[in-house]
Amino acid sequence: MFKGSSKPPSGSTPAGGGTAGKPASAPSNTQRTEIDAIKTRIHRKLLDRLDLSQVIEQDSDVTREEVKALVSALCDEEEVLLDQADRLRIVTEVLDQTFGLGPLEEVLNDPAVSDILVNGPKSVYVEKGGRLELTPVQFKDNAHVLHVLDKIVSAVGRRVDEVNPMVDARLADGSRVNAIIPPLALDGPSISIRRFGKDPVTWDNYIGWSSTTPEMRDLIEAAVIGRLNILIIGGTGSGKTTLLNNCSSFIPETERIITIEDAAELQLRQPHVLRLETRPPNIEGKGRIAIRDLLINSLRMRPDRIVVGECRGGETLDMLQAMNTGHDGSLTTVHANSPRDAVQRVETMVMMSGFDLPIRAIRTQFASAIDVIVHASRLTGGPRKILSVTEVLGMEGEVVTMQELVNFEQEGIGEDGRAFGQFMCTGVRPAFLERLKSHGANVSGLNFERRILETGPEVLEREKGSRS
Repeated sequence: MFKGSSKPPSGSTPAGGGTAGKPASAPSNTQRTEIDAIKTRIHRKLLDRLDLSQVIEQDSDVTREEVKALVSALCDEEEVLLDQADRLRIVTEVLDQTFGLGPLEEVLNDPAVSDILVNGPKSVYVEKGGRLELTPVQFKDNAHVLHVLDKIVSAVGRRVDEVNPMVDARLADGSRVNAIIPPLALDGPSISIRRFGKDPVTWDNYIGWSSTTPEMRDLIEAAVIGRLNILIIGGTGSGKTTLLNNCSSFIPETERIITIEDAAELQLRQPHVLRLETRPPNIEGKGRIAIRDLLINSLRMRPDRIVVGECRGGETLDMLQAMNTGHDGSLTTVHANSPRDAVQRVETMVMMSGFDLPIRAIRTQFASAIDVIVHASRLTGGPRKILSVTEVLGMEGEVVTMQELVNFEQEGIGEDGRAFGQFMCTGVRPAFLERLKSHGANVSGLNFERRILETGPEVLEREKGSRS
């Protein structure tokens, strides 16, 4: 780990740091400048004494403690007298810079943060409870942001530079990362991180947060077990990927599942899962593997279920064809604001496949392939809800016919600025019940009488009590 040469190893972390100090009180600009200067000197000394490439490879609690002790000793060598708070801040930031993502480590360690938005080196916002907040977190300069970004994308075999100024990637915990750098981003590198919490969201969380009801969950569970093809729709930030992950949790463990994504985010718990991820083009613009290529190839891999993270282009036609040719029980998501909008969105994406298909043929494919549409949405003030579960019946003339089985009716906006309402069972009995029974799904507990459906912590506690 220790080395004699004072020359930093290639790929080592450059000097410099951010302002993501652990103490709650943020330092003044003058203090910040002094701390940055001290931290830069300490980091350079650390590079001289350690082979950081080996340290990072051997990342463990013991290694971190050893480096922490060394950084603390280097602080003692400084001529400037440091108080306990400044020493703690310097040690923490140097460790974050060495082992983690620098200034971002502070907000990444906050479980309440759902989104992290870096708008250049001096502006970092987070989302908590559905609301955006400006944080005191700052980077030293654009080069510092780019260094942290390079750490993120290189870990998943991707790159970001002037040739490829936009990139999708993921963190080790599955959190989604999108970045765009100058010259496209005028105010400095921009990073958007959609957090995946350390504790995954479960159906109990959905019910406890009043995002859905036990009846909606049971209906979706029966649809998955009954091998219905499910399309999850919603806008950006509505929770489609999380909902897709939870819907897939109902797939029996005996089945072979293939997941296809742009950046691997799904965290399926079944034992027989094969995960596929797209590949961007190389520096020569060659070698790109798109979702469509992976989807076509997956049909030759004997899948019981195909789960596509999101259809956003020509692969939509291949997905519909797969659903129509024996791959029942497939799941995917699409950006759309209502079940009716989803039909038009799918039509548009099928046209992107390069085949000149008539609209009626596309709608017929859709009506034949999709059995259930689950609509997720983020309402005013931040609450995420499953707005509806809709059955696709077929075609009547030129129109795809549907019927809503369960929905959420918004009643207004509360004093806290958050939307509120109630869940309703529409009283419509689905046509796919016999199909569910033939696949062994338990439908005896499903009640489709028109009524208001209860949800919330009290309902969850009552349900847990009945289980025990």
